[in-house]
Amino acid sequence: MNAFSPAQMVGYLALGLGITAFLQKNDSRLKFFNASQSLLYALHFLMLGNPPAAASALIASTRSFLALRYRSLYLAAVIVAVNLAAGAVFVHTGAGWLPVIASCAATIAIFTLQDIPLRLVLLACTLLWLTNDILSRSIGGTILELFIAGINISTMVRMSRRLSATCR
Repeated sequence: MNAFSPAQMVGYLALGLGITAFLQKNDSRLKFFNASQSLLYALHFLMLGNPPAAASALIASTRSFLALRYRSLYLAAVIVAVNLAAGAVFVHTGAGWLPVIASCAATIAIFTLQDIPLRLVLLACTLLWLTNDILSRSIGGTILELFIAGINISTMVRMSRRLSATCR
């Protein structure tokens, strides 16, 4: 695949938004940039011919935008159900379930968790997306997930240090 194809260029834009998202210590800003990144990711995977990943990313974008305003287990359950239904329609291989599982876990985390626990679940989801990106030959996506993992870990360490400093 051409590293400068239109599909890869959209992936690079998602990369920038994804890095910005996980640099945020504020949960609302994390969710906003994550939603924006997921929207571009949906287009990226559609252009790469990976419908399960495109559908999961589109649902993830919608979920993150909704999570800016709502914290509801009911809404999380509806979004997980929509994601599983999309998976049933679009997934034709075992690897196709990776982004679906990641999106479902992230949905539950985004609607129910905060701070470090939120970021821990998102880290696990990042590893699932990383595997999907490698299998999809997504250059920007692979770089994005590697950066997100590193930045997310770094942010959690800083948050943990700040928390331990206030507990002394």
